[in-house]
Amino acid sequence: MIDISTSVMQFLLAFIVAAPLLGAVAALLPAPPGLRGKSPDQAVLRHGVTVTGAILIAAIVLALGFDHDQPSRMQATTDISWIAALDVRIHLGVDGISLPLLVLTALLTFLCALHSYFTSPAGPSPKAFVALLLVLESGTLATFAVLDLLLFFLAFEMVLIPMYFLIARWGGEERQAAAWKFILYTLLGSVVMLLGLLLVGLHANTFDMVALATDNGRGLSTFVQVTAVLAIGIGLAVKTPMWPLHSWLPDAHTAAPTVGSVLLAGVMLKMGTYGFVRIVLPVAPDGMRTFAPYLAAFAVAGIIYGSLACLALARQGAGGDLKRLIAYSSVGHMGFVLLGIASMTPTGVNGALFANVAHGLITGLLFFLVGALKDRYGTADLDTLAGATGAALYGRAPRLGGLLAFAAVASLGLPGLAGFWGEMLAMFGAFDPAEGLSRPAFVTFTAIACFGTLLTAAYLLIVVRRVCMGVTRQATDTGGPTPELADVHGHELAAWTPLVALTVLAGLWPAVLLGLTDPAVQKLLAGGKS
Repeated sequence: MIDISTSVMQFLLAFIVAAPLLGAVAALLPAPPGLRGKSPDQAVLRHGVTVTGAILIAAIVLALGFDHDQPSRMQATTDISWIAALDVRIHLGVDGISLPLLVLTALLTFLCALHSYFTSPAGPSPKAFVALLLVLESGTLATFAVLDLLLFFLAFEMVLIPMYFLIARWGGEERQAAAWKFILYTLLGSVVMLLGLLLVGLHANTFDMVALATDNGRGLSTFVQVTAVLAIGIGLAVKTPMWPLHSWLPDAHTAAPTVGSVLLAGVMLKMGTYGFVRIVLPVAPDGMRTFAPYLAAFAVAGIIYGSLACLALARQGAGGDLKRLIAYSSVGHMGFVLLGIASMTPTGVNGALFANVAHGLITGLLFFLVGALKDRYGTADLDTLAGATGAALYGRAPRLGGLLAFAAVASLGLPGLAGFWGEMLAMFGAFDPAEGLSRPAFVTFTAIACFGTLLTAAYLLIVVRRVCMGVTRQATDTGGPTPELADVHGHELAAWTPLVALTVLAGLWPAVLLGLTDPAVQKLLAGGKS
């Protein structure tokens, strides 16, 4: 770690949040003559790589300057009055809960920009594409950095329009319907969430998230807490997405371009679960305790439903889309995150936060890989990819096949990889829930979640068997020679290697994340007291 002054840390965090917006404006302007390269399109795509790269460097420096001895303390804080009449403040800060999500967002956005530079998006002008990508990054980073309820809502909503256009303009088949479904579901959920946030702020006479967490619900009646948790929880559950409010997700992922799918799964879904941890748990603990058993029930229902949907898509002859299958897998994986949060225990919440980061790394890698397969085959249809004898990726494109198998076993929670710890800790937390919650009910939920892990392993291994294994047809076969299939390109290897390395690092050394999150979670659940 390095010693960085408070003012520099404040500047770094403000830069991380604001720079993408400035970059988005610059992307729409004509490129200077000396920076155009071969074409204006190449110049603007290179601009996207440059801006997101600078933000990633700033995020890494911020993480290096973070005081790891006090991860429960808000650091790099800025607190400036913005709308005095409503006491709305530009209040920024990071702790051990938000820092990993900030770095994850900066990393995935940079990798998406790098992917777009080498694989130019098929659609309208790249200028608009890069500008929307940067606005999306700014909104996501702001969501994890702001400490004011109304600013949180604005940042939460800021990502919707860019993602809508990325799907509607650069997506595949059925993109218009998928984009409309995405925007309508999330906007309706957000309207309800805004009412809950206003209810909390007006009754507590402050929108400051740190002050509300420290008060720990003591200034809010039980009725206000229950009503607020119901309203805020609905909005967050749509974004998470929690079963049965998930139906927008498979369509959005199936239609979205590769970059859209990576960011949607890798960081946007985390905004919902982050809101549960940052706002609902500390601000309205009594209301959360009322709804925790129902949240856990919906979580395990999502685990089983997502796994069964994936099994149905993976079977031969089902005509399942591989991108759609991974989208449904996200419903199941986020179910483990919600189960950990519903336990209201340090173990469960730490597991949820760990699973958040692990899911971002692993599912981001999976969507990159499926995008590469679709580029090579022209389809993500599982039956087409498998063919009569299997796509035989191990034989035809061994590095691509090996990476797909790695991502699949990481996703199913193989010990030693990142996916294992989050799910295990979430189930440990649910097995012994917080005081006041029904242990028999939560033990039942844990047993159902354990069964869900078996279903998850089943469908992912079926996918690996069908896509990676098989017999490569030779030129002497009656079907003719197997067409050549390009293995992993250099730029793809550069984009995917960090995700692989971090998945292994987090799996072998979980203290990297848990050392940050645990003190912050302990303080959060204790009502702001370390």
